[in-house]
Amino acid sequence: MKAMIFSSSTLLLILLFSSSCFSVDSLVLQADVLAQQEADLVTGLPGQPPVKFRQYAGYITVDESHGRALFYWFFEATHNVHTKPLLLWLNGGPGCSSVGFGEAEELGPLLIQKGVPELRFNKHSWNKEANLLFLESPVGVGFSYTNTSSDLLHLGDSITANDSHAFLVNWFKRFPQFKSHDFYIAGESYAGHYVPQLSEKIFDANKEDSPENYINFKGFMIGNALMDDETDQRGMIDYAWDHAVISDKVYSDVKKTCNFSEHNSKACNAALGEYFSVYEIIDMYSLYAPVCVNSTSKYSRTRHMVEGAAPKLFSRYRGWHQKPAGYDPCVSDYSEVYFNRRDVQEALHANTTKIGYNWTHCSDVINKWHDAPSSVLPIIRKLVKGGLRVWVFSGDTDGRIPVTATRYTLRKLGLNIKKDWKPWYNNKQVGGWTIQYEGLTFVTIRGAGHQVPTFAPKQARQLVRHFLAGQQLPASAF
Repeated sequence: MKAMIFSSSTLLLILLFSSSCFSVDSLVLQADVLAQQEADLVTGLPGQPPVKFRQYAGYITVDESHGRALFYWFFEATHNVHTKPLLLWLNGGPGCSSVGFGEAEELGPLLIQKGVPELRFNKHSWNKEANLLFLESPVGVGFSYTNTSSDLLHLGDSITANDSHAFLVNWFKRFPQFKSHDFYIAGESYAGHYVPQLSEKIFDANKEDSPENYINFKGFMIGNALMDDETDQRGMIDYAWDHAVISDKVYSDVKKTCNFSEHNSKACNAALGEYFSVYEIIDMYSLYAPVCVNSTSKYSRTRHMVEGAAPKLFSRYRGWHQKPAGYDPCVSDYSEVYFNRRDVQEALHANTTKIGYNWTHCSDVINKWHDAPSSVLPIIRKLVKGGLRVWVFSGDTDGRIPVTATRYTLRKLGLNIKKDWKPWYNNKQVGGWTIQYEGLTFVTIRGAGHQVPTFAPKQARQLVRHFLAGQQLPASAF
């Protein structure tokens, strides 16, 4: 007998009619849900290779009174859609796009490339392991928008977490067939703030909200993640000296004049200026990768500074606000052109309100950040204690939030070690090292920069597969 394959929306309709009892009102409600899903269905993008999975994109309103709406792009898993977990991916910044980085340059199924076709299929896409959701957050990032312009003057960690939680509650109302799935969150960089804060919102709301808003949340994973100002900044300097990026004198001047827990002197500022100047000629995000030297794009690699973002000291320097690059260091030029094309935006149901600025990887309209705790470690401790699965990973050639900083940060947590430092293997080669604490697993990825899935796609897919399964990475080559 030939197997029958149903889309997720068709399955939803079948489940509804197989129920022994239903009301006319419920039928109307479910028909409305199906109509919303069909309206968000992406039937194909310019330059896209053929795929067998379904994808959806569009807007979810998070504040009706202000007209705030967040843009999402969702890919069903390549197989076993109805049993695979749901994974939300967030990029950081603050103010950077999970569509531009996460989907189009790192772990999504459709990666940007130069020339025609403009998109290529990512054979190591994470939607081979999960149903995969990308979110542009907060408003002002990418295609996400607000009809209340003053909202852009009051952004910060809290409103980002609140709006992202509202997005999820409303997204599950649009896609109720995924509500029972195990749900996880992952992200990198400033998502070291976003992911734990959103996780805490879900964790607390699950205890207080009505069952209809319950989210089947199981855990989170963050990579090359900003977590603690003091250790993140100290680790950057130590890593730069240890990897022969800065001179003994610059290292000594910074260590002598800077206190990373407090405001600093003119001497410290001068020393940090010397430190950041090095990263004008090499890529801070991947020490051994080339930089883009033949860019013809009008888009600058250095974005506007976001005043008030964490870390409080380093974020005052323009060098901190550079955009990362990947294997092709000019790939961000291609994607900024691609996502500003009208035919692309129409295919994605994006920019429907004719936003008054271009789509960019990192927002040009977000200039102030109003709340950013110096450390998210108290939140991580709370969630570890609450029994959530928590993994932290680090590409070990990243100078922006280096493995050195992350190791300093995790030491602050004071967790007991269950299984000490050991190698893990990918394709019979050492993929990195791992240590298992009580309630938290830390993994390094050998040879990867800030955007781990860009530089080490095979290892990154293995990482997420084991994280979702709650399995430790292989400790031998065979």
